[in-house]
Amino acid sequence: MAGITRNVIIRNARTGENELVPIDTVASSHLARRTFIGNAYFKVSDPNLIGKMSGHVDGSRAFKRYRNIEDETLKSVINLIG
Repeated sequence: MAGITRNVIIRNARTGENELVPIDTVASSHLARRTFIGNAYFKVSDPNLIGKMSGHVDGSRAFKRYRNIEDETLKSVINLIG
């Protein structure tokens, strides 16, 4: 996948154990989109601007879900550490 071959640590949802896996087995275009929107929203905090950049229409329910990424990201980091 585009020459990206590094490994990442993920938490196995079944076992609760950390696993080292190739990034191309867990990364997706949707993950990239969510990451972009979450990072941009964290920096800009203007939902109209970020929504327009990501192709969402005003009042999009789907876009509202992206605005919670920061909390989800924090939980993921805590799970990786703990």
